[in-house]
Amino acid sequence: MVNKAWRIIPRPLLETVLNNHAQHHRVPQPLILHGPRGVGKTTLILERLMGKWNSGPHVTGYVDFAESVKDHHPIHGQSFPWGSWSNCTPPSLPFLTTQLESSLETMTQKGIKLGTISSHQIFTVLSKWHGLSTALKQILDGSNSNPRKAVSIRNNSVLNLWERAVFASSVRLNAEESGGLSLEEETYYKEAMSALNLAKEVIMVHQKWRANAIKHLNQTGGFSRSLANSATDWPCLLLELLSSAAEIDYFQPKLVINNIEVLKNAMLTDDSTVCASMYHDSLIWRIIALGANERSLPVILVTSDRFNTKQENYCSYYSYRAYMDFGFPDIFISRETFGWTPAEAKMHMVGDYFSQSEWNVIVEVLGPNPRHLFEIYALKLSNYYQK
Repeated sequence: MVNKAWRIIPRPLLETVLNNHAQHHRVPQPLILHGPRGVGKTTLILERLMGKWNSGPHVTGYVDFAESVKDHHPIHGQSFPWGSWSNCTPPSLPFLTTQLESSLETMTQKGIKLGTISSHQIFTVLSKWHGLSTALKQILDGSNSNPRKAVSIRNNSVLNLWERAVFASSVRLNAEESGGLSLEEETYYKEAMSALNLAKEVIMVHQKWRANAIKHLNQTGGFSRSLANSATDWPCLLLELLSSAAEIDYFQPKLVINNIEVLKNAMLTDDSTVCASMYHDSLIWRIIALGANERSLPVILVTSDRFNTKQENYCSYYSYRAYMDFGFPDIFISRETFGWTPAEAKMHMVGDYFSQSEWNVIVEVLGPNPRHLFEIYALKLSNYYQK
């Protein structure tokens, strides 16, 4: 019996397409990669591409929204590629948003350490979308409960308030966070990190002001673009910061979101944010808008969602329907992958992993799905096969 270690077989054409997108420091559109579960999308990215995308100037944030589905995700030792994520118990929306924000915050901190993101840049991006005076006064006053009771400060220009608040925030920074830097670099780092923490605090203050409106929106099942955008303010601020800070051959961040469709069906556990579908649409729309208006860091969305139509047996919402919701056709660079054809799979499998007679049965019953082939081969090497 053949007993050969399983190997990840290259997919040159698809790898080239993804690499070409990821090598740019800024792009006008996100790329959507879709295909059925089990055809090797995640394996391709994690095993073949992620190493290159985290070497040299490249920094890649990877978020898999399906990781928390413990009964069905490979990371937990479970794998059912014939099933749909929509049939699984949905994860909580706060958990998924924390995943996304943590990944973006980590990349932003790397940008700060490299000196490409400064306190001034954070202030510029934040003030472009948000009024800061009242929130900064509240933060300096130490009370976020009532904006009308914030202490009046003599020189109340926004920039002056910002500088005072950054200084106050820097006092709370742990000195160990900036270890290994020169005195000048440490000063720059602490100021930028303080500004980043302050920006997050400002957005949290704004969200508290909208808390009752969001609660009412969730209770009535209504729609509000402004409230939806307020829920995605923090990740989108980080995306804009990273995009503006990107430099060829020095700092090239990119973001990969796997199983993006899971976000749309996530479970709302409280009224701290809008419903999952509204959050999902706001996030996608703002990524599209950032790319179209100013160019964004490369964003790759991976999905195995599907719906059936008369014309196609397998179709992705993001490639075939999303343009109707978002208003124009070319919102994504769309790439499909359906795994190997039987002839391609036979070339890689027969002889190395299966005999011709075994292959004839496998391809007839299961087809050439790479995940199925891997599991069949693992079963073949187990004691169950001998029995």
